[in-house]
Amino acid sequence: MTSDSTAEITELSSVDGSDALSATNTDLSTSLGVLQTLMNTVKKQVLGRDDVIELAIIALLADGHILLEDYPGSGKTTLAKALGDAIVSGTSTDEAIVPFRRIQFTPDLLPSDVTGVPVFDSNSNAFHFRHGPLFAHVVLADEINRTSPKVQSAMLEAMGEKQVTVDNVTYALDGLFFVIATQNPLDLVGTYPLPTPQLDRFLFKITMNHIDREAELDVLDTYKERRDFGDSLATVTRDEVLSARHEIDSGVSINPAIKTVLVDISRNLRSDDRVLQGNSTRSMVLLLPALQVSAALRGRNYVSAEDIELLLPRVLGHRIELAPGVADFEKVLADNMRDPMEQLARSTLTA
Repeated sequence: MTSDSTAEITELSSVDGSDALSATNTDLSTSLGVLQTLMNTVKKQVLGRDDVIELAIIALLADGHILLEDYPGSGKTTLAKALGDAIVSGTSTDEAIVPFRRIQFTPDLLPSDVTGVPVFDSNSNAFHFRHGPLFAHVVLADEINRTSPKVQSAMLEAMGEKQVTVDNVTYALDGLFFVIATQNPLDLVGTYPLPTPQLDRFLFKITMNHIDREAELDVLDTYKERRDFGDSLATVTRDEVLSARHEIDSGVSINPAIKTVLVDISRNLRSDDRVLQGNSTRSMVLLLPALQVSAALRGRNYVSAEDIELLLPRVLGHRIELAPGVADFEKVLADNMRDPMEQLARSTLTA
């Protein structure tokens, strides 16, 4: 990490006026430095997408994956590559695992094209496994809905269990394995809609709109500088990211009232006549570490209602199937959140 990370920690924690270096949060100082370094590095290369960058880093630290629904040329590849390049391997990972890989999904793609395949070596008279592009820290799965269900199924094991199985042999992926998948919201010709089990593997689904006018002008004005950044940007190591993940997991508390409100909201949604299919229990399990990272980003060592309000719509938006004729997901969610959140407001989260 850069030497000025300590100064940046205070800047990061100023989101809600908290002091990240206070006595209660000193155990989170290292992870806050890692988060800030990642934030600053990616923001220098991806302009006008601060909210998406924050969600991507939350998902990375929470050991989740994200699905971007976007327009061509909106910066998805730049975002994924910037995040991958901000993380260097260090000394503890397999040589076959690289910081960043991009997979362009097409209808004729085979599972072995993404997982890897045994290759016969005539010198040793034996088969050796050639690692596929899934063996990376950050994987951009570009236009994931353009590939066949067979290849999508191969992604399920990788995203859910961080391993791939080829010819009855299982190969472990890196502990930092993180997928950024994309799909075009308008181009439906020749696509295979992602099945519910596949969608449930993604922590967030993020719909990206065009950036605002000032940000777009900034992109045009600074494209040469951003193109020539090279190796001058600050980076963190793979071990530092994993250590920050562990530090946040152990250092940010989740009051039982938080878990109660998540269960109550989920049960409310499942019993709502406007909802055809509610969210899974797994979605709530995946949400817990994301809430912890969100709290750490705001200089807190405990999860609060603010974190739920920020992340819950992103987690449930692609998991809730509304009944025919119902289109306003935000209203349905707000109605079902109201009573549990009021109960949460009456409880003490820091106890």
